[in-house]
Amino acid sequence: MNDGGWITRSCSALGAGCLAVILGPCAVAEEVDPAIDVMMATFEFSAYHGKNILPEQIPREDWSRFFVVDTRRAQDYARAHIPGAVQIEWREVLARRNELPADRSVLLYCDTGSLSAQAAFALKAAGRDDVYVLTGGLDGWNLKGGLAAHERAQELRPR
Repeated sequence: MNDGGWITRSCSALGAGCLAVILGPCAVAEEVDPAIDVMMATFEFSAYHGKNILPEQIPREDWSRFFVVDTRRAQDYARAHIPGAVQIEWREVLARRNELPADRSVLLYCDTGSLSAQAAFALKAAGRDDVYVLTGGLDGWNLKGGLAAHERAQELRPR
C-alpha cells in the first residue's frame, strides 16, 4: 500500500471541500433577495446628500411645513425636544409609517443624526421619498440657535 496516494487523494478531497465552502457564499450572494434589491434601488436614486438638512436652512416660518419626528427614546423626548415634534423611536418609525401624514414632508432627528438617518433610510426603502434628516440632530439644532438658527446664520453672513 502506497501512503503517498492516500495522502494525495485526501488532500484533493479536502481541497475540493474547502473550495466548496469558500465558493458557497458566492453562490448565495447571487440569489435574488428582494430586500437587497429595494436597498440597492434606494441607493441608486438617492441624492448625494441623502436629503439631509441643516437647522440654518429652515426659516422659522417653514418649520410648519414639516411633520417633525423625534426618533429618540420617550424619556429623552420628555427631557427636551423641538417644539411641535412627535416622538416615534427610530426602531418603530417603519412600523408606524401610517401615522406620518402624506401631505407634509417628514423631518427626522435624534441627538446627532445617525439613528434618524437609519429610520429615514427605512422609510425611503419603503417608498416614502419626502423624508429629511436634521443634520447634527437636536444637539446641532440647539448649538445653532434652535428655531432661530436660520436668522442667526443670516446675521453671520458676510455682506
